[in-house]
Formats: sequence, C-alpha cells, structure tokens
Amino acid sequence: MSHPDPDTAALIAAATAVRDNAHVPYSGFKVGAAIRTLDGAIHIGCNVENVAYPEGTCAEAGAIAAMCAAGARDIAAVAVIADSPQPVSPCGGCRQKLAEFAAPDTPVTLTTVDGAVLETTVGTLLPGAFDADYMSRV
Repeated sequence: MSHPDPDTAALIAAATAVRDNAHVPYSGFKVGAAIRTLDGAIHIGCNVENVAYPEGTCAEAGAIAAMCAAGARDIAAVAVIADSPQPVSPCGGCRQKLAEFAAPDTPVTLTTVDGAVLETTVGTLLPGAFDADYMSRV
C-alpha cells in the first residue's frame, strides 16, 4: 500500500472513525464514508440498518445528507472503508447519489480496515450516469 497524500489520509481517518458508529445489528457489516467538499470541509456518514429491510441507509448516503445539511453541494473527494477482504465499493444507488454532486473525475478512495486501498473515480464507478441532460425536454 502506498501512503496517501495528507488530504486523502484525513478523509480515510474520518471514515474510519465514523465507521465505529454504524448501526448494524443485523449484518454486523460496518461501513464509514467521508466526503470532502470544495471548501475543504469533511462530512461523514455510517450505515444505519433497520429491522424493516430495506429501510436502512448507506454510509455514503449519510455523508451526502450531512454535506447537504451543512449547505454544501459539490464533492471534491470521497473515502469509504469497511472490514472486507478487498476495498468495498459503493452500491449502485450510492454511485448515482455521488454522481449527483461530483464530477466524473472526482477521486474515490476505497479501503479496508487492513489497509488495502483502491483509488478510482466517480465516473469509473458509474459510467453513463443518469443526469439532468436526459431530462432536457421536460
């Protein structure tokens, strides 16, 4: 594993810390996410399960909600961490949610608690994302 730059390291640290707060009594699979906005602020989220599946929320969705609640709308970078055999990827719904607020070249760092890291982008995670251009006739 290469050593991430200080900004990415801070995102990973924030995602790691919030992961401990995940509410996962059914799966036991804790996920933490951190988003850095263009102004440098970091917004965090963890997954929250609900006994009435599928009413839970993903860590990425929680971080996006925190970002929006703070009045921000533009994602500069993302980090996601879980205790998985390889770096955990956002689900399809969260890929679309990230694409709502991030450019295709926005960096996404996927990592494990053991330190494995995969660097990717929002566009690589969701090629052909549905966007407002599809609704131009409305």
